[in-house]
Amino acid sequence: MTDMSGPNARTGARSVFAKAWQKSQGFRRHGIIGALALVILTGAVTFNPSRPRIIVAFGDSYFSGYGVGPTESFPAQFEKALRKRGHDARVVNEGVPGETLADGLARLDRTLAKKPDLIILELGENDAEQGLDPAVSRENLDTMLAKIRAAHVKVLLCGALAPEESGEIYQASFNPIYREMAAKHQVPLYRFILDGVWQDTALKQDDGEHPNPQGVQVMVDRILPVVEKALSPKHR
Repeated sequence: MTDMSGPNARTGARSVFAKAWQKSQGFRRHGIIGALALVILTGAVTFNPSRPRIIVAFGDSYFSGYGVGPTESFPAQFEKALRKRGHDARVVNEGVPGETLADGLARLDRTLAKKPDLIILELGENDAEQGLDPAVSRENLDTMLAKIRAAHVKVLLCGALAPEESGEIYQASFNPIYREMAAKHQVPLYRFILDGVWQDTALKQDDGEHPNPQGVQVMVDRILPVVEKALSPKHR
């Protein structure tokens, strides 16, 4: 009969305990690995691969592709240009012909819910062409920029210019709105989306206002470095 008392008994007990503990740890390790494998195989772990930068071209007919083909619109040509420059980006066309700042404000929340990385905001030309009260246009733009900033979405503001036929008094009230709002909300300002286009008839459609495909390309080339700067991590 084995003596279960004294030093030998204690040493034996420790040995048995150690073996049992090691065995339990082995089960534990295998259990964790097995559980992890099961989670991965069943899809319970959601990996978050990098996604394209989402840029929303939020504006009127200058963005919608009025009078040109789907692949010739500003959003389509701009996305192509960004990808050529090595940017993994998708440009969403949210241009609506004839839209005013009030119209844009009414649909802005739906756009912000998509959590884009950048909004290129180009609205207000229709306000000026319709002779709408500049004070109302200012208020709507002010509200839009405040909403975008509150949603922590980057924005590039494109200015609008009142037509010459609207008169000097109206121009003096309307044109400064964009510079003032850009300064107030500390956002970058691109002077006018049709820079380089609006005085060149060869770059416009027969209506004398909207850019043709070549005009759209000029728009893209001019605004591209400004958008790249706006997307920079250093930019607020």
